[in-house]
Amino acid sequence: MLSSRHLIMLQFVVQFLTGTVLILCVVLLLLAFYLRFAIAITRSNSCLVGKTAIVTGANSGIGYQTALNLASRGCKIIMADVTDMEKSTLDIIEFTNNPNIFAKHLDLSSLKSVRDFASEILKSEDKLDILINNAGIGASEKNRTADGLHPVMQVNYFGHFLLTHLLIGLLKKSVAGRIVFTSSLLAFTNNLSLKNLNFDSEKPNYFDRHFVYGNSKLSMIMAADTLAEKLKGTGVTVNSIHPMLVKTPLFTKTHVVYKNMFYDVFMWLTQRVLGRDSWEGSQGLVHAAVSRQLKNATGKFFGECAPMRKPLKAYNKQFCKDIWDASEIYVGLTPEERL
Repeated sequence: MLSSRHLIMLQFVVQFLTGTVLILCVVLLLLAFYLRFAIAITRSNSCLVGKTAIVTGANSGIGYQTALNLASRGCKIIMADVTDMEKSTLDIIEFTNNPNIFAKHLDLSSLKSVRDFASEILKSEDKLDILINNAGIGASEKNRTADGLHPVMQVNYFGHFLLTHLLIGLLKKSVAGRIVFTSSLLAFTNNLSLKNLNFDSEKPNYFDRHFVYGNSKLSMIMAADTLAEKLKGTGVTVNSIHPMLVKTPLFTKTHVVYKNMFYDVFMWLTQRVLGRDSWEGSQGLVHAAVSRQLKNATGKFFGECAPMRKPLKAYNKQFCKDIWDASEIYVGLTPEERL
């Protein structure tokens, strides 16, 4: 039998826990309401007839929706992805009645594939108006690619870093070239350093894998900022965006790698309650790529179609330079290819 004193304490604990749970539920509901109904949608009606855009990771998710939006404005679209894009290409052509939609193979986990892709583009295109570095993965079962780089860092960051350098000449030929990097709010959860830029862990745990994704997204913000500085006066602008939590295949593939039931349940619930669809998630990308209001905006980090604060490390100019210099070595840039 519990004493009256113990019963009072137990009652207090139950009431406290109940109150805490109710508060958390209210907070989650308010957050869900904000994320679902306070979505910023680009109002730009820019026509893109005569312009050419490359969208990486264009076969699905926000990459596909971005390509679809740009195509509906009359833009010539080069869809770059590692998977077969026959159906998605035909779908965009049919939906937009724009025949200038082309699919080209690009495997960002291979530096050779990136160079082959860029070489083909340089031969076929006179200029490039928009480059959207969007493709990405959340996790990888492997620790190294054939290039000796971590797969998540290479697909999300190193591959795009190299691709952008190789296509800079074409972007400069545009009247107002734009480069957009798809980053993430998870860039704020990172442990990026010069030492672990090419993340090396033989047996990574959950937190290691989480940090490497955040590191790749922070690296993209820093690369965008550094590019913006280096390209001032050329007419080419460079910005990064975060699309908020979006229901995309990226998370599904991450589940397969983690094989963690708690993570699966957590992410399923989070996406169900807070996640946006791919069209909603693509709005920030489209806005950064076409809005006339952003004609001269460069070196910005956008969220909900508006500039926002970056992770603290992105403001450390020396750190950004060190990461940039190391990245040039990791992707094998020649002296002529460096900016």
